Amino acid sequence: MTDVVLILTTAPAGEAGEAIARALVGERLAACVNVLAPMTSVYRWQGALEQDTERQLIIKTTSDHATAVQARLRELHSYELPECLVLKVSDGSAAYLEWVQAETRIESSDH
Repeated sequence: MTDVVLILTTAPAGEAGEAIARALVGERLAACVNVLAPMTSVYRWQGALEQDTERQLIIKTTSDHATAVQARLRELHSYELPECLVLKVSDGSAAYLEWVQAETRIESSDH
């Protein structure tokens, strides 16, 4: 088991996903955020069948930052109920996992 987690969220099609990604990486809450191509999402919301174009975000961070990432997503997100799924990474490339941990470490010079 590692300390690295993946957090999944979606954002509206357009620039919102990139803005969220830049904020999370810039604040060292994430080492990397993949903003995937637009996709169609079909879901039920408040009793109605909905369909929208969205972008999936894959956030690479550590379990120590998961709560802060979730809080920041609530601040940055335009959705009333943004997706936020935290998936534990059980294994992976040791060098990559160390990189994620290093890039999310907040140094005293970052304050």
